[in-house]
Amino acid sequence: MRFHRDRHLYGQRQYVLAVIEHATRRVRVLGTTARPSANWVLQAIKNLVMDLDDAGCRARYLLRDKDGTFPALMDEVLAEAGTKTVLTGIRMPRMNSIMERWVQSCRHELLDRCLVWNERHLGTPCASTNASTTSTEPIRP
Repeated sequence: MRFHRDRHLYGQRQYVLAVIEHATRRVRVLGTTARPSANWVLQAIKNLVMDLDDAGCRARYLLRDKDGTFPALMDEVLAEAGTKTVLTGIRMPRMNSIMERWVQSCRHELLDRCLVWNERHLGTPCASTNASTTSTEPIRP
């Protein structure tokens, strides 16, 4: 799980919250917002848990960094769903390298080549990268 920041055409900073399944490399964009509050993140996590239940799959672990925008209540919601939260180390991007690679691909291959008008427009191209990320072939460097 990771927030990544982007700016749209008018210079406003936007945050994209995304989760990736390491086994399938499927990216789930949980939402975009200009101001990520603890309530917004908590609601996004609750929606993720409900989506996983509806799909009949279960996440055993959730890797996340020690960002202050992730509330402690989020860990409790995940624990009730049977998901253990694992915090990445400080300045250790290789602990969550698949997610870091998706963020860089999203920025360099997609967002550097298009103008983002607003929050809704930002969510659309980021979500559309799921098709290229979830191919059955392994991604090789």
